[in-house]
Amino acid sequence: MGSLRAKLTLVNVALLALGIVAATAVSLMGMRHYLLANVDAELTTSRSALRHSGITLAQIQDATAFSSLERLSTDFTESDDLPLPESAFLAVNAAGKPVDVGPLPPTEGQYELARAVGNPHAFARHTTPQNLTLGGDSYRAIGVRLKDNSVLLMASSTENVQSGVGQALKLDLAFGALLLGLLAVLTMVSAHQRLRPLEDMVETASAIADGDLKRRVPSSRAAVMETEQLRLALNSMLQQVESAFATRERSEAQLRQFVADASHELRTPLSAIRGYLQLYDKGMLSTPEDRARAWDRVNAETDRMNHLVEELLTLARLDQQPELRFRSVDLSRLVRDAADDLRAQEPDRPLTVSADGAILVQADEQGLRKVLANLLANVRTHTPPDTPARLTLDRCEGVVRLTVADEGPGLTAVDAARVFDRFFRAGRGAGSGLGMAIVRGVVGTHGGEVSVRTAPGEGLTVLVTLPRTPAPPRPAVTGGSPAETFGPEPFTPSATPAPRP
Repeated sequence: MGSLRAKLTLVNVALLALGIVAATAVSLMGMRHYLLANVDAELTTSRSALRHSGITLAQIQDATAFSSLERLSTDFTESDDLPLPESAFLAVNAAGKPVDVGPLPPTEGQYELARAVGNPHAFARHTTPQNLTLGGDSYRAIGVRLKDNSVLLMASSTENVQSGVGQALKLDLAFGALLLGLLAVLTMVSAHQRLRPLEDMVETASAIADGDLKRRVPSSRAAVMETEQLRLALNSMLQQVESAFATRERSEAQLRQFVADASHELRTPLSAIRGYLQLYDKGMLSTPEDRARAWDRVNAETDRMNHLVEELLTLARLDQQPELRFRSVDLSRLVRDAADDLRAQEPDRPLTVSADGAILVQADEQGLRKVLANLLANVRTHTPPDTPARLTLDRCEGVVRLTVADEGPGLTAVDAARVFDRFFRAGRGAGSGLGMAIVRGVVGTHGGEVSVRTAPGEGLTVLVTLPRTPAPPRPAVTGGSPAETFGPEPFTPSATPAPRP
């Protein structure tokens, strides 16, 4: 399995080699055709001039009148140490035999031209030059019939054409080889730079496989659009993977803590019930008063355990993000009903309610009743019976703000940060520690927010913000980390710790 750089280099070199071969072939064919066309044009022009001049062989033999033809004839004289001339001229009489031109008889080379032509009269019928081989060299020859039925044969060597084409071929091959080598080097260097982001991705993936989830693919100066898009997409995916791992670890930690807290909370009523049953089984509850007191305690612990299980089921349903049935609900009426319930339970508590008129919201009525009941139960459980409380309902742009405030002892900054955690009770006070977690879960399923403002000695204010119309529900986070706070107005920390009763 070869490297991508080597494959890209081979492909580029192969494509360039094919291009050079094709270009060389076309250029050499064009060059040869052009040079041969020039030779043929000279021969054709000479034939046309002689044919239309009406000249005879006798006139040609007059050397003084046709010195140029005589020179052509003498140029074709053979020599042992000289190559054949580039041009040849031969006169053939009506009988088809070579004749003298001026004072010079035909040479052996001219006889070879006559033999190569064969029948000069038939050869003269060709209107275009023909290929001949004389002495191993290539020639282009043409014949012209004169007025007295004699024939003149003219030939021009094409060795210069072949030699020029050969030299051009060698030059093209040398230059092409140089280009191929240069392209191979440049392709290797460019591929190394362009593929560097891929190597960085491999290194990053290996580092992440070894456990470094914070590793990211670095940017490259030579990055192209495709690799840069891949780098951004990969980094985004790695960010999601890291977040998913962190979320899973946090969820597992919360689940372990939840199981431990639930086990601890359920162990207390179960232990009490089991203790009273053992006392009854051993006959240690001898009097009717003892049995009645034990029976009341068993019922109380059973009710406590039943209430705890119901709240756990409520949290489980909120974690599953149930489909809520939204309908138009008068939130003012729900606030007034909750206030009436608190007055019935604690007639001596000063309670101020500001929820006049009808304020309609699209919500789940039972869920909002649960929110109000838990918030007021928190006030009732953690503040003295004569502590003033306040319920306020305000209209804002697109939202409704519900405020539940008391003038109790308040919370420290540490306790306020954990107020929405499951099984959290400030100062290990009364209650199951699930009420505020349920409040945040229900509000979250309505697309709202909940926050607290508190300080030691300044009471506790819970602010619930609900949209007037149904909003996309957020995940019902009912057991967040201690550092999380929600809502536009965070709690105000205080430096003086004071446990909430």
